[in-house]
Amino acid sequence: AVVRFPESFRSSPEAIGQILLKSPNGALVRLQDLANIRLLDGPAQISREMGKRRLVIGANVNGRDLGGFVTELKAAVAKTVALPEGVSLKWGGQYENLERATKRLSVIIPLTLLAVYFLLFILFQSLRTAALIIVMLPFASIGGVLSLFLSGEYLSVPASVGFITLWGIAVLNGVVLMTSIRSHRILGINVETSVRKGCLERFRPVMMTATVALLGLIPFLFATGPGSEVQRPLAIVVIGGLVTSTLLTLVLMPTLYRWFEDPHFDD
Repeated sequence: AVVRFPESFRSSPEAIGQILLKSPNGALVRLQDLANIRLLDGPAQISREMGKRRLVIGANVNGRDLGGFVTELKAAVAKTVALPEGVSLKWGGQYENLERATKRLSVIIPLTLLAVYFLLFILFQSLRTAALIIVMLPFASIGGVLSLFLSGEYLSVPASVGFITLWGIAVLNGVVLMTSIRSHRILGINVETSVRKGCLERFRPVMMTATVALLGLIPFLFATGPGSEVQRPLAIVVIGGLVTSTLLTLVLMPTLYRWFEDPHFDD
């Protein structure tokens, strides 16, 4: 319910000043004797949260990463602004979403890598082979990092999701190649021949997987409408990473296979 004074008591600062208040001892005191009443310009709306007044100060960040900007801004505010008693400062908006997503990804990514490693172990029944494919993931990320740098984008939540997508494609290509190489080794063929045959047999499947994913994401590079702030960083990371991850899958992984090979193949 809302209770308001009649119009005659609130039509002007002078009228408001004539409002009588009763003191604890019963004396009547005019409001103008207790307060300085003036007519000033103020906020059009007073927002409240948890019973406290809230004032929102907005800023748009352009040309640099949001996390780094807010970190520097926090340091500058802490150094130059002294908050009065009862006043608190909270950083929200997209930065709050970024912090929340970063915390979640810091848990999800390690769990995902462990789950992938476990599934690879079940597939190949070999810790060494599973480790070889997992070791390739940081190398596969080189292209994504370089593409972000060259395009002027920054590491954001969409870009982080792009790295996860890139790792998925890199693992798939690694499984396709290693399955062929190990099948030849099981038949008793030596390492060099098995690697050569495996690369020749799986060259087309690996290239087709990378090419289809790359072509499907190219339109996202030129997105300008709503959602482009999500689509573009993701596409940049995946497309740039596919170039290096495909080359490394076909060149570096067969080269490193000898170091990670299971000893029982030579028994």
